[in-house]
Amino acid sequence: MTKVMEYLSRSAEWFIGLFNEGAKTFLSWMSGIVPLVLMLLIAMNALIALIGEERINRFAAKAGKNVISRYLILPWIGAFFLTNPAAFTLGRFLPEAYKPGYFASVAQMVHTNNGLFPHNNPAELFVWAGIAQGITQLGLNSSELAVRYLLLGVILNFLGGWVTDFTTQYVAKQQGVTLSKEVHTHG
Repeated sequence: MTKVMEYLSRSAEWFIGLFNEGAKTFLSWMSGIVPLVLMLLIAMNALIALIGEERINRFAAKAGKNVISRYLILPWIGAFFLTNPAAFTLGRFLPEAYKPGYFASVAQMVHTNNGLFPHNNPAELFVWAGIAQGITQLGLNSSELAVRYLLLGVILNFLGGWVTDFTTQYVAKQQGVTLSKEVHTHG
């Protein structure tokens, strides 16, 4: 009976310890990353207000006209300035044929930018924080990882959007659907 009580006692200590560690992590975020993300969000919203939403909308419509700006520049700007999930809204300015590719590119962009720009996707910051903590424990520089992640991400996110164009065209043809490739502004 003593062994059972000892086992139950250690299990209870482990269980509570798990929540204590979670609470310590939460408090460190509240004094570290959460204020940083909040200040970045405020700065981005202020910048959008200064630039003007209509100017941003016109820029997005122009960016939809070629593959480089459509899957490299527009998703990066959307992720940086509008963050997740609002970055997806810039896709409304693209022709129907390119919306799936934009979605594929920006969906990855909000993740690969997160190491340097945590305001891009604060809901999934814990993924980056966990990886960065492991890198730091290995004695490596997490800033270098963030830069590499961003640079590789930009290339792969662009390719992901572009490849999605081809798969969208293939499926549309297979289904007998014609998707518009004309850029239309809505407003």
